[in-house]
Amino acid sequence: MDPIRNPFSPGAGSPPPELVGREAVLEQVRILLARVQLGKSEKSLLLTGLRGVGKTVLLTKMCDQAEAADYHTILIEAHEDKSLPVLLAPQLRNLLYKLDRMEGAKQQIRRGLAVLKSFISNVKLTFDDMPIGLDIDPEQGTADTGDLELDLPDLLAVVAQAAAERGTAVALLIDELQYFSEKELSALIMAMHRMQQRQLPLVLIGAGLPILPRLAGDSKSYAERLFSFPQIGALEPIDAARAIVGPIEAEGASIEPAAVDAIVAMTQGYPYFIQEWGYQAWSGAESSPITASVIEQTSELTLARLDSNFFHVRFERLSNGEKAFLRAMAELGAGPYRIGDIADQMKVTVGSLSPRRAKLIKKGMIYSPTYGKLAFTVPLFGEFLKRVMV
Repeated sequence: MDPIRNPFSPGAGSPPPELVGREAVLEQVRILLARVQLGKSEKSLLLTGLRGVGKTVLLTKMCDQAEAADYHTILIEAHEDKSLPVLLAPQLRNLLYKLDRMEGAKQQIRRGLAVLKSFISNVKLTFDDMPIGLDIDPEQGTADTGDLELDLPDLLAVVAQAAAERGTAVALLIDELQYFSEKELSALIMAMHRMQQRQLPLVLIGAGLPILPRLAGDSKSYAERLFSFPQIGALEPIDAARAIVGPIEAEGASIEPAAVDAIVAMTQGYPYFIQEWGYQAWSGAESSPITASVIEQTSELTLARLDSNFFHVRFERLSNGEKAFLRAMAELGAGPYRIGDIADQMKVTVGSLSPRRAKLIKKGMIYSPTYGKLAFTVPLFGEFLKRVMV
């Protein structure tokens, strides 16, 4: 089993050797892109799901889809310490300059650059500690109020009009949307409302944790009518098996059915875990076929790698009180969990847990799948807590 030929690729956002079980949402994106190109209205997409289900991989694939459909694309990742304007303005600047290099009329492109200059000048944006420069006079009275909810829709409308002038379209793809502030998310939703109202060629394809639909709905009540929220979950057993068997057979090797069943059971169909177990199974096998005994022998190493890489990086960001809150959830067994039960487990009052609950939601560690219930955003995190908090 040549380690260089190992087909599995565990890593944050690393594309799997075989993308399976996501055909329906990829077809949804194909229809969205095609309809907007024809000047027809269609809901933009906001993917939601737990950590490790492959949202980032899907977003990258959708970016490729858009580029293959002759869209100009902007792909960004939201951060806790970077605002939406700081992330977006340099990308819009680059996009407008790309449009400017194309043949044909340039009136809307020049206007787009002037409006972007107004937007940048008003919020005093810098990028990598240097001002974002535009050698053009700003357009007064457009995207220069200092109110993001007013300025961002104006700015993106002008950018979309510039793309339309070139006979093209724009796809804005944003990962980790839940990190934006309520004001930023509201401005983005309002901007996409403007796109639909005017049938402008700019689409939004975003991704975030399961709290995203609630955040969007709380921000603007019409968000549910403006976006589709495909839920990206664990793979069905048949698709999980395909994700294991296909890459191995593509490299001229094989794996026993019992070994496949063991991986599917231990990973519960979560794509990131499949990549880790597949990688270690290939590395631990002396020859083909990969057997169930190999899976058993390598599982301890696989769990150790997950503990040190996938789980610990999130665990170490927590305070001791937050860790105790999550441990209490894990001790209750399979979720979702009632906050009252968590309080009973910790022998404290429900009210005393509110600050920790809010911080854990903000850090993206837990979410509320239904009213009054909490759940982990990271699959198998409860089992990890039981291993490390003994």
